[in-house]
Amino acid sequence: MMNLLRRLNISGIIAIILSAILLWQTMTTPEKLTSKDQDQPQRAALTVAVVRPVMTLIPLTLSANGSIAAWQEAFISSELGGIRLAEILAEVGDRVRKGQVLAVFDQERVAMDLANSEALLLEANAMLKEARENARRVRQIINEGALSQLQAGQYLTSEKTAEARMRSAKAQVEIQQQRMRHTQVRANDDGIIAKRAATLGKVTQDGEELFRLIRQERLEWRAEVIASEIPRLQIGAKVEVRVPDIGTTEGVVRMVGPGLDPESRFGIVYVDLPGAATKGFKPGMFAEGRVLFGQSSALTLPRTAITLRDGFSYAFKVIEGPGGMAHVEEIKLRLGRTEGDLIEVLEGIHPDAPLVLQGGAFLADGDLVSIVP
Repeated sequence: MMNLLRRLNISGIIAIILSAILLWQTMTTPEKLTSKDQDQPQRAALTVAVVRPVMTLIPLTLSANGSIAAWQEAFISSELGGIRLAEILAEVGDRVRKGQVLAVFDQERVAMDLANSEALLLEANAMLKEARENARRVRQIINEGALSQLQAGQYLTSEKTAEARMRSAKAQVEIQQQRMRHTQVRANDDGIIAKRAATLGKVTQDGEELFRLIRQERLEWRAEVIASEIPRLQIGAKVEVRVPDIGTTEGVVRMVGPGLDPESRFGIVYVDLPGAATKGFKPGMFAEGRVLFGQSSALTLPRTAITLRDGFSYAFKVIEGPGGMAHVEEIKLRLGRTEGDLIEVLEGIHPDAPLVLQGGAFLADGDLVSIVP
């Protein structure tokens, strides 16, 4: 029994000693690890290039949206009623010249009416000659008493009546000649065919539209501008107009609308677009543009140096330290105009501040960075 108790005491003493050793190791190990970590150098979060703000000339502009439209449209209508269209010579998109034949009406019926009118004119001329001869004879003998005053008056009246009939017949011939000319539908100006309503074989009505023409191939941009911006606009100001997937063209302010739209409260600015039709611009296209007022200098940064977070714009200022290491400081910016890849900075930075050129999305305030030339 005594031996058993001695063994138990010895076992307890050993267990206590082992527990103490384990506790000592646990308490001393973190201190050794921390000491090692402190001896290791800190690592940079990112390797960055540095850029400084530059002064740049940026255009003073007014941005607006609007639609492309024809400068003026010319309607080419039928001047003959009840005549069949016999030939169509122009299609939508064709470039035509003033006086060019676009369509032809059936001339057979008009030719018959013209021939009839010419025959009536010949008859009227013959009757006029006879009436004039009779009137001449009456005037020679009227004072001799061979004819009564009544008979003499009838011959003189017949002369005047024959003259009136001749004028009427001549007018009818001119009308039919004009109708013959109108059997050829001609362009009333240079331009591009924008619409064709003429159909082969159709019997048209007088005044019915056959073609619609974009006069002189001139297009314009009708920009919508708010009322407060209208006083800044001047006739002759240069404009850049862009249609997505089509391209950009230059124009000139031709006219500023005299009033505002009662519903939208926008004013319309009319901008001439010389040569736009040859660049693929079409009436009805939606376009965005900017009116140029001049230039002014501005402090700018490359677009890559600016980071967007939570709806605000930031840049990272580089504060250099020893050994080529540095840390960054996050700076909130207020931005202005853009010119290509440059953005105007209105507030937030000093003109000589070194800033991270790109990669700001991977940085946070206070991060260490290494700098490359």
